Amino acid sequence: MGPSPSAGSSARRKRSGVSGGTRMERLDHDILCIIFSFLNVFDLARCTAVCKSWNAVVKKSELLQALYFKLRRDSMDNISTESNSSRQSWQLGLEEAAMKHHSLSLRRGRIDIHQWKAHSVGVDQCRMKMGLLLTGVGDKVMRLWSLSGYNCVGEYYIPDSAPVVDFDFDETKIVGLLGTRVGIWRRNGKRSIFPSCEGTFSKGLCMRYTDPEAVIGCEDGTVRAFDMYSRTCSRIIKMHAGPVTCLSLSDDHLILSGSSLGSVSISNLSSDQRVATLRSTNSGGIRTLCFNPSSLLVFAGTTIGYTHCWDLRTMKSLWETRISPNVLYSMQHLQNDTSTLAVGGIDGVLRVLDQNTGVLSSCIIGDDRPMDSSKNTNVFIKEKKGIRLSEDARIDKIPRTARPPITCLAVGMKKVVTAHNINYIRMWKFNV
Repeated sequence: MGPSPSAGSSARRKRSGVSGGTRMERLDHDILCIIFSFLNVFDLARCTAVCKSWNAVVKKSELLQALYFKLRRDSMDNISTESNSSRQSWQLGLEEAAMKHHSLSLRRGRIDIHQWKAHSVGVDQCRMKMGLLLTGVGDKVMRLWSLSGYNCVGEYYIPDSAPVVDFDFDETKIVGLLGTRVGIWRRNGKRSIFPSCEGTFSKGLCMRYTDPEAVIGCEDGTVRAFDMYSRTCSRIIKMHAGPVTCLSLSDDHLILSGSSLGSVSISNLSSDQRVATLRSTNSGGIRTLCFNPSSLLVFAGTTIGYTHCWDLRTMKSLWETRISPNVLYSMQHLQNDTSTLAVGGIDGVLRVLDQNTGVLSSCIIGDDRPMDSSKNTNVFIKEKKGIRLSEDARIDKIPRTARPPITCLAVGMKKVVTAHNINYIRMWKFNV
């Protein structure tokens, strides 16, 4: 059985232009200010990511500014006299406080796990941004979920002739890699696929998207950039002698690619060749990759369970550690977080690493929690507790039901979403 009819109804409402986000945007400004005044600084910061109107209300009302100075035990009288430079200072201070709270939660917080049936068959990919979660790869449909209520707000069907290999999304569209083609699904329901001829480029294995270009890692060792508006290949870069297995992009168009041969190559969308190479000391292939532009650190996970960290400024390795005897499929950190890194792989253990040292905390799925019937959602949510493992825990002695393989993960503020190549998606919530 697939998702409940109510989930499909939510998707139809989304396509018809009636969505939860639209209704929220219609709330009166004064009513929103009253509601927001009851929130703490971290919940209020999360509200700024819900929609543009909420973001504008919070910033215009200066509630975040007031809460930040209250947090710092500063006088409320000082707020009205803040200059532009000090306004930037409190915004940076607020971001720093939020990152510390996020890091502390992932390292030590209590773990609550929410899981729901997202697809009728197993899926192994997920992407999270703007309070939304996109799931798919393995099913004939990709689904977009609202994380505030776990409701399906969009369904995007995949042609039978070309299964999706990888995907990403932004405010207006979903971009997917379909073997040797690229597909675009508009959030309003329209779909287009190009190029129209098979074999235009070597089989794609991975993809990342930064508007206006989809960057594809190919089986022949090349990275190809496709312009989404002109629908043409704008750049071909030979990065590796073997298949490109994973990619990471920066906002300033830096491209990092991992290879099954065990190296990480670096280039730029303005170049037609690789400009640098990072190498590991073990023989494992690179399976997952991420780049932190805030610290200029590069992280990689391998097919034999190693994690590596390089400093892009010196091109030197900072640390490497074997955290699992098996392949690591996915790693990610919260944007602007320079402290923690979430990693998942075939052994099913969710690991939280220190970005600077590699020291980690390990988590698995525990027993069911009592159901909360007050939750406003259209899908059935099962709640479980998460368990932190001791340093000497024997992973092989833990039942597989408590650690199904993590094929992909996505990190948000004090939360991690995991896909497991089953029809359930799990949300791990960390709270201190």
